[in-house]
Amino acid sequence: MQRRPFLATLGATAAAMTTGARAQEPAAGKKLGWALVGLGSLSKNQIAPALQKTKHARLAAIVTGTPAKATEWKAKYAIPDSHVYDYETFDKIAENPDVDVIYIVLPNSMHEEFVVRGAKAGKHVFCEKPMANSAEECRKMIAAMKAAGKQLGVGYRCQFEPHHRECMRLAKEKVFGPLKFIEAGFGFQIGDPKQWRLRKELAGGGALMDVGVYALQACRYLTGEEPVEITAQEVKTDPVKFAEVDETISWSMKFPSGVVASVMTTYAFNGANFFTAICEKGRFGMDPAYSYDGLKGWTSKPDVKIEFPAVDHFATEMDAFSEAILNGKPFAPAGEEGLRDLLAVEAIYRSIKDGKAAKVEAM
Repeated sequence: MQRRPFLATLGATAAAMTTGARAQEPAAGKKLGWALVGLGSLSKNQIAPALQKTKHARLAAIVTGTPAKATEWKAKYAIPDSHVYDYETFDKIAENPDVDVIYIVLPNSMHEEFVVRGAKAGKHVFCEKPMANSAEECRKMIAAMKAAGKQLGVGYRCQFEPHHRECMRLAKEKVFGPLKFIEAGFGFQIGDPKQWRLRKELAGGGALMDVGVYALQACRYLTGEEPVEITAQEVKTDPVKFAEVDETISWSMKFPSGVVASVMTTYAFNGANFFTAICEKGRFGMDPAYSYDGLKGWTSKPDVKIEFPAVDHFATEMDAFSEAILNGKPFAPAGEEGLRDLLAVEAIYRSIKDGKAAKVEAM
């Protein structure tokens, strides 16, 4: 179960991005209508602007609990009143033929509810990471979307970014020989102590749930495997600010092939934004690795470069999801990818709680 499902996921992701014989190009100019659920900073500063750059997606509707935001967005993006919903009237979106896809951009604890409601509305759903606060919630979301016969995508934007995709290739094709060890980390110094990300009820956890999953993802897609055992520890330097969620976590992961990964995440300081893959005949990696822009890859061989033009991560992944729907093809990363991350996350938290290594539960 360990290696094959993840390689299949990468293969499906690649198929979703290709055109020609294996994946026909959607009808010229065809765009699916996307509804944004939650108009916070990510929607405002990244997703909505990205929708203006996409080939196969357009902003068709908004869902918000803040009237002032609704007014601002209607004016800025020419959204009619009939395409504006709040969280109570959300289910009426089922009656809107202009909406093909619902993009969930809400606090983590609300993902399950609105994915399930989106499924009942008969829409395809794209959900921000982490997919949910627990593996059990992920399973319910997957089941609801399958019952509806609609696609569920998870916003793992790095899987569509060229530098990351090249690193996947270098690992898979053993350009530097077999992979032996990975070091990865992502964190930053978080600000406002009153924000929802520091409330366990809404966020499910702290740095690990927010940005640690990027480093976890890197280890999984570089190995093409699922971790089988995890040993973790947590450190808190500010028990008041981080009373409800984790501040800094470091953990090691064992993979079936024998690869070991050493990973960290934090809300306490800046400067961790990287991964390094150590192979039998060389090394490669990225630093910075997970930012929205300015990514840089490197290798230990001067003749092997990881250099690509910048892309809008959100526009790229939304186009890939739209193309999959338009072509009637399965999309990856789908809900199962989000579930696999949560199974690893839960093992990390169990290891911290029990003070010993934790097995990663099977799908």
